[in-house]
Amino acid sequence: MEWLNGLIDLPWWGYVLVMLVLTHMTIASVTIFLHRHQAHRALDLHPIVSHFFRFWLWLTTAQVTKEWAAIHRKHHAKCETAEDPHSPQVFGIKKVFWEGWELYRAEAAKPETMQKYGHGTPDDWLERNLYTPYASWGPTLMAVIDLLLFGTNGIWIWAMQMLWIPVTAAGVINGIGHYWGYRNFETEDASTNIMPWGILIGGEELHNNHHTFGTSAKLSYKWFEFDIGWFYIRILSILGLAKVRKVAPKLVIAETRPVLDESLLQAIIANRYAIAANYARTLKATVAQEIEQLSANACLPSVNFDVAKRMKVWLKQDAKDTSASDKIHLELILAQSKVLEQVYQMRQELTRIWERSSLNRNELVVQLQDWCARAEASGIQSLREFSLRLRAVA
Repeated sequence: MEWLNGLIDLPWWGYVLVMLVLTHMTIASVTIFLHRHQAHRALDLHPIVSHFFRFWLWLTTAQVTKEWAAIHRKHHAKCETAEDPHSPQVFGIKKVFWEGWELYRAEAAKPETMQKYGHGTPDDWLERNLYTPYASWGPTLMAVIDLLLFGTNGIWIWAMQMLWIPVTAAGVINGIGHYWGYRNFETEDASTNIMPWGILIGGEELHNNHHTFGTSAKLSYKWFEFDIGWFYIRILSILGLAKVRKVAPKLVIAETRPVLDESLLQAIIANRYAIAANYARTLKATVAQEIEQLSANACLPSVNFDVAKRMKVWLKQDAKDTSASDKIHLELILAQSKVLEQVYQMRQELTRIWERSSLNRNELVVQLQDWCARAEASGIQSLREFSLRLRAVA
């Protein structure tokens, strides 16, 4: 009966370690190959590396590359709408967390989704004759391998391998990643960063960063955030097995320019999300002081939330992304304070500079120059400081 122990005999913690390594390989394959390489074309992979990831995903997930890429692209295109394949804002968090895989399968069965969003994915002989038509053969072969190597322990190792992606990707990322966590950027969707250290799910934990810069190969943004998927990509790049095509722009501060030009305008447009966050952060003390004064004078409308914290969100957002109910509260608050009204309106004027406009670039530069002049003459010190910093963006 020794054959029941398999070809490899390990202590209990050894089997746990093997399971964690195998599932992590699957996570790495999803985030590097399916997500960043296939769905977003954020990097190029050497054919050998690309095919290894594709083979490993066939073994451990029965995943068809075209289906995954198409559904994810549609998710970005239709995010948080009725057409989003798996939004917890539409279906509810319980549905997406516990039944995310079923939502995925339902979307994969739609030919129109595959045709519109599945372009550019592998269509070679192996894909047409093995990986797609015989997707279920992969997990079956993986079960045989696990049993041969680890005996009866291979049963639960295989089970964990099969559950890993439906739970972590379909449940945690698609569900919790659009429901709970912190946000560096107030994007149009509800995406969140679940935690600042992207290790267990390959960096996908930094989901708000990803939705802000969808085509970036790097998902971390702030200094304290860590994206292990990016760490692997850098190693592959050093070895000549990967080439990064795009990463998120970084806000760089150079010398303050008294006269603005198109290069500054371009830098501001490229870094608009970071600039919006910086605006809210720079004006935070001014806003808090004004709210405190309104509260002391009993001028603050009765609301059941932290006004200072909500104002920070509103200052990050473009007005079109503020909910109808929030706009009602916002208007009541702004009506009580000329300072808050000016701070908010100046923020929304920035939106009109970096959103699509009928104005040409020269006209936008003039508009930006006027904005800075008014901000610096506003009498609000933090607004003046922000404007001077904006003039130095490179």
